[in-house]
Order: sequence, then C-alpha cells, then structure tokens
Amino acid sequence: MRVTRVVETHVHNDYVSGALELRAATGAVIAGPARAGYAFPFEPLAEGDELSLGTLRIVAAETPGHTPEHLSYLVYEGDAEEPTAVFTGGSLIVGSAGRTDLLGPEATLELTRAQYRSLNRLSALSDQTLVFPTHGAGSFCSSSPPGDERTSTIGRERVSNPALADGKMGEGIFVERRLTGLLAYPSYYSHISPINRAGPRVFGDVPVRRGLAPSQVAERIENGARVIDGRERHAFAARHIPGSIAIELDDSFASYVGWIVPFGAPIVLVLPEDRPEDEAAVEASTQLFRIGYEAVDGFLRGGVAAWAEAGRQVRSYPVSTVDELATAVEKGRARVLDVRQQTEWDVGHLEGSTHLFVGDVDDRIAEIPRDREVWTVCATGHRAAMAASLLDRDGIPVRLVTPGGVPDVMARIG
Repeated sequence: MRVTRVVETHVHNDYVSGALELRAATGAVIAGPARAGYAFPFEPLAEGDELSLGTLRIVAAETPGHTPEHLSYLVYEGDAEEPTAVFTGGSLIVGSAGRTDLLGPEATLELTRAQYRSLNRLSALSDQTLVFPTHGAGSFCSSSPPGDERTSTIGRERVSNPALADGKMGEGIFVERRLTGLLAYPSYYSHISPINRAGPRVFGDVPVRRGLAPSQVAERIENGARVIDGRERHAFAARHIPGSIAIELDDSFASYVGWIVPFGAPIVLVLPEDRPEDEAAVEASTQLFRIGYEAVDGFLRGGVAAWAEAGRQVRSYPVSTVDELATAVEKGRARVLDVRQQTEWDVGHLEGSTHLFVGDVDDRIAEIPRDREVWTVCATGHRAAMAASLLDRDGIPVRLVTPGGVPDVMARIG
C-alpha cells in the first residue's frame, strides 16, 4: 500500500498534528479545509470537492461548529448515491459532539449555532452510514462525555447521542444544553492550534531523552527545569525530590502536564518503578511530544532511590483513607481542598470544604492558608495527588486522601 494523501478535518487544539511527519516519511500530499489558513503547502478542499481512492470517492462536506473551517468527509463506493461512511472529525463524536468554546467566548455562540446545523446535516444520512470521528473517550474536545466506542453508525447515534437529541429540540435548546456543564480543558490547548496552522517541526521520530545522573538532574533543577514524577501516588508521598510534581504516567499524563507545567518549560522526568526505565521513558516522551512539549531534558536514571543514595534531600507527606477523612470531617478537624472539576463540585461536595480545580492550584496557591494541614481530595485520589505535590512544593502542610474521594466520604457521613 502507498500513502498518497494525509487528510485533515480541522485545525486541532488538543494534539500536534502528525500530517507533516507523514508527508516527510511517505511523500504524501496534505489535504485539508481551504479555510484552515495553513502556512505550509496543502491541497485546499471545500464543499463538494472530491478525492479518489481506487473505487472510492471521498467528498468534502463543510460542517463548521467545533472549528469554523471544519470539514467532514463522505465516502462513496463506486457510483453509489448514498455514502457508506463519513469521517466526522470533531463534529459528530460517538455519544457526543465536538465542543464549540475552544476558540474563546467571542466565537462560541456562532460556532454552537453552526454545530447545530452541521449535526442536523449529518443526522440526515442513512442509518447504516458508518461514523469515524477523530476524537473519542478521554478527549476534552467533546461537549459531553463521549462513548467508549471509537466508531458507530448514524442510526445508532440518532437513537443514543444526547447532542443529536438536543438538535431535535431546536437551535435555542441545543445551544443552551451544549454550553451547559462543560469541563475545563487543558491550558496548553491555546498553543496547539497556532503550531498546527504554522506547521510543526518535523523530527522523523519521537525524541526520547537519555537518563541523567542525580548531579545532572540537580543542575537542571537549579537552571529552572520542572521535575515531573510519574510514579504511583503512594510512592511519591513516601519519598520524592523536593519541588517535584506528582503526575502518574497513565493515559491522561500529558493532559495534566499540559495543565500544570507552563508550555515550553524544560522538564526532567522521574519514571514509574514497575516497568523498565527505557520503556517508560518512551511512553512519557511520546505523550509529551504529541502535545508540543519538546523540552524534555531527560529522566533520572535509577529514580528517587539513586537520588537518595547520592545523599540528596527527599521529602514526604502523609496519606489518609476516605474513612479517616470522614472521621476528621465529622469532628471538624480537617481543612479540605476539593480539586475536582466545577461540574463535579456542583453535583455535591463536603460542607466547609474549599474548591479549587487542580489545573488552577499552581496559579492560585497563594489563596490557600498555610497555618494548618490541608487534606487534598478529588474523586479517586488521582488529581488530589497532583494538588498535594503542588502544596508540598510550596511549603504548605498537606495530607493526600486516596484511594477514593468526595463521593465516598459523603456516602459515609450521610
């Protein structure tokens, strides 16, 4: 098989596009929305423009909403009058739709109205039309939690997708519901669209950084590098490099790094201890590379154990269970910092607790009193661990609550 084209649906906000990498590797032509404003050579497409692939016809359909220039692509087999499939990009997503507020409040209303029209257009396709979106579960580009499936059909979405149900209620209700209860999205998003429009640098492969000795890590810290510790939260609490930030190396690792660490800041990694260092280094480097974080200086070879063996200082803080937090809350002994999303807080929270979303903790840490211990809590302990590390870095006495979180505590105290 030979790759002849790389086809973009829109200018992405969540990840650096791999289109230029694919072009460099294969010689393929990049095609995409004529209105994208790309600063590199590409084949501009607009409503009705066609690409051919053997017996397939791929027809551009303008579906603005998620972004102004957004295109979907209808796929026809031979001379068929009805499409077999549609590549929906960030317009129609399995179980949801692309959110319309990522380009700022001044554009949100117009884009949401456009999304209403685009979804109605897509929902008019035949039931058996296959749906292939670009965004899926875990993406903050969706306006409501998407389904776990990566693909669907128009018929299935018409029956089960809340965004299409809202569309049946009229434009006004659609706009109101699609703009209600939106999750905060990572701060790095504001940097990605300009990179994709200009055309990211071509590397040829993910740059995986080398292992560093404790002395080299210390030197980089002195020069302003941020230490991101990808270990499990209990291990971090028990022993960590002073000033390091706890972000477990899982599927959401890059999103939270992009929320907490300033874009372009130099980074040194501390890797999980339950897998080979080189393997974990590839995983972390790949995730960060995909969101434009190229300034990864390396990782601490031998981890925190090597750091401590070199005679360097480590810090720790206590960890408590949800039962212990419930007891402390009932006795009025806990100062609680809830770092969940606003929508989660609105559903229910602990009386007397303070709310500060984890992505905002670093910027607003001066608002947190430091005269007594702060218990950090979320829904599972994942985000609470990040917040605890930020408070610890700032010298605020902290206690992490994990596993579990606010819903579990509320169930225990009634």
